Amino acid sequence: MATIQGDTRRSILDAAQRIMARKGFSAVGINEVLSTAGVPKGSFYHFFGSKDAFGEAMIKAYFTDYLADMDRTLAEPGLTTAERLMNYWQNWRDTQSVDECQGKCLAVKLGAEVSDLSEAMRLALKEGTTAVIDRLERTITAGLKDGSVAVDGTPRETAQVLYNMWLGASVMVKIHRDIGPLDTTTTITRHLLHL
Repeated sequence: MATIQGDTRRSILDAAQRIMARKGFSAVGINEVLSTAGVPKGSFYHFFGSKDAFGEAMIKAYFTDYLADMDRTLAEPGLTTAERLMNYWQNWRDTQSVDECQGKCLAVKLGAEVSDLSEAMRLALKEGTTAVIDRLERTITAGLKDGSVAVDGTPRETAQVLYNMWLGASVMVKIHRDIGPLDTTTTITRHLLHL
C-alpha cells in the first residue's frame, strides 16, 4: 500500500514538473496536473494540504532529482575536473535549449514567480539552488587541487557567479527564443575557469 501511495504522489509531482516547466505555477490548475497524472482529485488532498504545500513538495522533489544527476555528472570517472564541469554546463545548455528555448529547469521557470507568492516555495528554491552552488564550489576546489581549473576569486565566489550567470542566460534564452546567451555564457565560463 505504501508503494502505491508513493507512486501516486510521485506521479502527481512528475506531471506537475513537466507542465509547470512550460506554463509556470500560477497558470496551472490542480485538475490539469491530476488529469495528466491519471489520478482522481481526492488523491491530491490526501498528499498535499494546499497548492502551496504541493508547490513546495514539487520543488523539493525536482531538486532531489536534479542534484542526483548533477552528482553523477560531476563524478564521472576518467575525466578531469574541468571536463566534468564543462559536461555539467553542456548538459545545462542542452536541457535549456529544448522545445524552442522553453527549457526544463524549474529554478529558471519558477524562481521569480513563486518567490513572491509563497515563502515555503521560496525557501525550497533557496535550499535547492544553494545545494547546486555548494556542489559547484566543491568541484571547483577539486579542480584547483588537480590543476585542471584556475580561478581569480574564491571557489565559492566563482561558483555563485557561474550559477547566477547561467540562470540569467537561461532567462534571456526564453525571452529572445535564441540559444545565443548560453553560447556566450559557455565562453565566459571557460574564461572564468581559465580553460
